[in-house]
Amino acid sequence: QEQQQQQQQNDKYPHAAVEAKWQAYWKHHNTFATPIRSSSSSSRKPKKYVLDMFPYPSGAGLHVGHPLGYTASDVMARYYRMKGYDVLHPMGWDSFGLPAEQFAIQTGTPPSVTTKKNIETFMRQMKTLGFSYDWQKELATTDETYYKWTQWIFLQLFHKGLAAQDYVAVNWCPALGTVLANEEIIDGLSERGNHPVQRIPLRQWILKITQYADVLEEGLNGLDWPAGTMVAQRQWIGKSEGCTIDFALEHNKEEKISVFTTRADTLMGVTYITLAPEHPLVEALTTDDQREAVSNYVKATVSKSDLDRTASKEKTGVFTGGYVIHPIDASVKVPVWIGDYVLGGYGTGAVMAVPAHDVRDYEFAQKFGLDIKFVVKPEKDDNERQQDGAYTDPGVTFDSGEFTGLSTVEAKTAIATHLKSIGRGGPITNYKLRDWVFSRQRYWGEPIPIYFPVSFPDGVDSTNVDLRTDVTVQHTIHYDQPIPVPEEELPLTLPVMTDYQPGDDPAGCLARAREWRYFRHNADGKWYARETNTMPQWAGSCWYYLRFMDPTNTMEAFSKEMDEAWMPVDLYVGGAEHAVLHLLYARFWHIVLYDMGYTRHPEPFQKLVHQGMILGSDGEKMSKSRGNVINPDDVVGVHGGDALRLYEMFMGPLEAVKPWQTSQVAGVVRFRDKVFNVVREAAKGSDSSRGAKLDDETKRLLHKTMKKVTEDIDEMAFNTAISALMVLTNHLQSLKERVPHEAAEKLALMVSPFAPHLGEECWSLLGHAESLAYHSWVEWDDTLCTDNTVKMGVQVNGKVRGEIEIAKDCSQDIAMQEALKQERVAFFLDGKAVKKIIYVPGRILNIVVG
Repeated sequence: QEQQQQQQQNDKYPHAAVEAKWQAYWKHHNTFATPIRSSSSSSRKPKKYVLDMFPYPSGAGLHVGHPLGYTASDVMARYYRMKGYDVLHPMGWDSFGLPAEQFAIQTGTPPSVTTKKNIETFMRQMKTLGFSYDWQKELATTDETYYKWTQWIFLQLFHKGLAAQDYVAVNWCPALGTVLANEEIIDGLSERGNHPVQRIPLRQWILKITQYADVLEEGLNGLDWPAGTMVAQRQWIGKSEGCTIDFALEHNKEEKISVFTTRADTLMGVTYITLAPEHPLVEALTTDDQREAVSNYVKATVSKSDLDRTASKEKTGVFTGGYVIHPIDASVKVPVWIGDYVLGGYGTGAVMAVPAHDVRDYEFAQKFGLDIKFVVKPEKDDNERQQDGAYTDPGVTFDSGEFTGLSTVEAKTAIATHLKSIGRGGPITNYKLRDWVFSRQRYWGEPIPIYFPVSFPDGVDSTNVDLRTDVTVQHTIHYDQPIPVPEEELPLTLPVMTDYQPGDDPAGCLARAREWRYFRHNADGKWYARETNTMPQWAGSCWYYLRFMDPTNTMEAFSKEMDEAWMPVDLYVGGAEHAVLHLLYARFWHIVLYDMGYTRHPEPFQKLVHQGMILGSDGEKMSKSRGNVINPDDVVGVHGGDALRLYEMFMGPLEAVKPWQTSQVAGVVRFRDKVFNVVREAAKGSDSSRGAKLDDETKRLLHKTMKKVTEDIDEMAFNTAISALMVLTNHLQSLKERVPHEAAEKLALMVSPFAPHLGEECWSLLGHAESLAYHSWVEWDDTLCTDNTVKMGVQVNGKVRGEIEIAKDCSQDIAMQEALKQERVAFFLDGKAVKKIIYVPGRILNIVVG
């Protein structure tokens, strides 16, 4: 027993020592440094740019769900290097963000200090997992050397007319002193603390992404992205062909309400117009007897978020008392209502209501007793009477004047064309996409590199005041005269502050940093005020993939040479939760840079893969509150980084959602240890095993495995690749001391993308002095991947009575000879005459007897 225990101890794989050894080796030799690409396209190797969606470095560090995508991309990066590609595989940090600022508000700790500490934790954890990142490319969006160029890109947008200011209604919570997102408000109260929320107009920076809506939609063609993500992008862009229709106000024909509709064929059935409560014409349309009701309704709407307004099933509204004129039939006056389900920031802020042919309009009309006029019927229905409920399908128009009798398609075209001819609308392509509200009233974000002139009342001598210290001096900041910070003065850095509380000013805490905000210009001696809004967290992640190529460039964001060498990204791996906004915003910035000639590639991400979510062992999403978070440090401490990598790749398909089961890690640990012991046996008998020939069974299994693992990695089907390696390892283990050196080498190479420390150690045991990171990938012989023999069932009168193994092209005579050797087959044939033999080589042998 003592001898057996000693043997088990000797067989144990020393994962801690091995992994520390190879991590030190990679660092010392700079193994994964990005190769310098030749300027000559004819002489350089093919390339692969393998990119992860970089993480926000939270205080909690990684949990075991995070490395799933990182491991998948690392498997591919290692595989591509061995396939002969130049590989760029970087990592960095999306490090601006609200959590660090909230921690600063609570504790006074500067966000920069918190962020630095969190990055150190993330990097340490990643290095224990053996990811082959080129750490010389590391960057953080909070680095001044990085956000200098984020600010530079903003200035290009500004100069191109794509960055402008506007007043946008925001959710302001005075009690919390902050602007809230729609999702942070429930029934008009803040989710945190249940404080009242007000909708107030606030000056914001807007990026005019809508000007690129058609390019963003068309650019999706030809990309290798998940179908669901493509649909989500197209739905968010929301391209639709429709018609604008102008309704003139009854008492002021110079003013008009414009609506967009995809159902111009129903225009003759419009019975009311609904405006958003914040529509600029509400005041002009409201009559004296309706003014109080309208005013009360508008005030009530102020406390609701856009999400609350659109999600509510109950439709509310108030009649303004005003009317507009029907654009085709001037004898028809159309009443105008306001309703909070119509949003001022979406579309024109007005909808043409046709309750007979729209479910929402029908419910609203029923509730308030408004007219319902049917003007479309099914093609094969002669009944023109009103129906129960709205009829929303295509059909044929009726009661529509000169447009009666037209199909839906014909009526849409005819009415849109007529409206255009009379100057009251016409056909148009519309997009659901809205311009991007880009500014945030926060501290921890990139300062927007804009400043504004300041003026003083008559009688105030500006040369004798100091706005940095004197809060009593009256002055006006001219926000309508934005001035870009000169590019040579970038980066515009954040001021050092001790109080990060937002305070009672919706403009945020930077508005209080007077010594930073106000300055006197050396050239003219006049006072100016810096922009106190900062950029959203999206900004830094819009272009980081470009900076990764050239992170130390001090002269430009990235060089044309690097763009030529590495773009586009060949494989982009990240969560599906970023499927819409991050990808849309990044593509927008990229397309603008493409238009300006800074990149020659119209799209940034050629292939996109979403890893699935790893749930807690309870089947729920991992979170501190549920207590189901698994720290990768714990798994690595017990089993090693390779075990974690192997388990996450073996759990199931990469894109699937799957629960974490710590008990199942032991299975891949046994596999890892088997691989080590098999290779060690081959290395022990090095001289004999090196020259040992592979027996036919081993040779065929080895070549089948090499083919299967390669094809599976190409498809990112990692779980089935590992399964094939397990089968091969079990077979080699059964050979005991006779493991051929060739088979052990191939096994080490194939295992290495999944378990790189193990692969390197095995490669070293087999006598190689250099890392296997750039060794050629395995190759196989297709003729050895097809079996020469086949197992077939032998039937007697249609029932299987035995099984034989014969050559695929075996003759009937030989097949019968082998069948008769089977005891059960011979038993059922004994004393009976063979009437017929049905034989299909490689498939069936049926002996019919009587």
